[in-house]
Amino acid sequence: MSPDFPDQLHADAPHVDAQVTAELFKLAFRGHPGGVAVITADAGSGPVALTATSVASVNAEPPLLMFSVTTLSSATKVIVEADTVVVHLLDTQDLELAQIGATKGIDRFADTDSWTRLSTGETVFHGVRAWLRCQIIDTIDADGSTVIAARVLQVGINRDITAGDTTDSLAYVNRRWHRLGDHSAIDAPTTRPTT
Repeated sequence: MSPDFPDQLHADAPHVDAQVTAELFKLAFRGHPGGVAVITADAGSGPVALTATSVASVNAEPPLLMFSVTTLSSATKVIVEADTVVVHLLDTQDLELAQIGATKGIDRFADTDSWTRLSTGETVFHGVRAWLRCQIIDTIDADGSTVIAARVLQVGINRDITAGDTTDSLAYVNRRWHRLGDHSAIDAPTTRPTT
């Protein structure tokens, strides 16, 4: 057994601690990459934005997605109160926006040339790979976070990718940004996840 890892990290360990600490949970997810998105909302008092790696598609017909936001973010209260949000799906060309959305204590809308409002009022950042205007249909309180389910009402795509292409996809794993591309592709039979 490696001295770098406690016993409870190994499935074959004779004793597995039933207490899952925040550190163990984070360690388990450290190697699980997440796609990167910026979520914007405005509940009437001005726009907010945050970077999230929890966005997941739920269904194609009707088009549904979900994501979670932590109560530690100053943007969460506005996102939960809003009727609609815009989910910006980012690639490596959008890294600066991902960093802005992840930085605390700054005005994420200071550069007024970088965003606009849709005719329906939501804020959209210019030039992102894709954005989805969504209506929030349900929220679930999850002990310090809120899980949000949303129906996609409108889609904008600025940079299309073809099936099987990962060029310039942006992922966040082990506290670092990563570029997915042909260099990171694995030659294996193509299967689709069941969820």
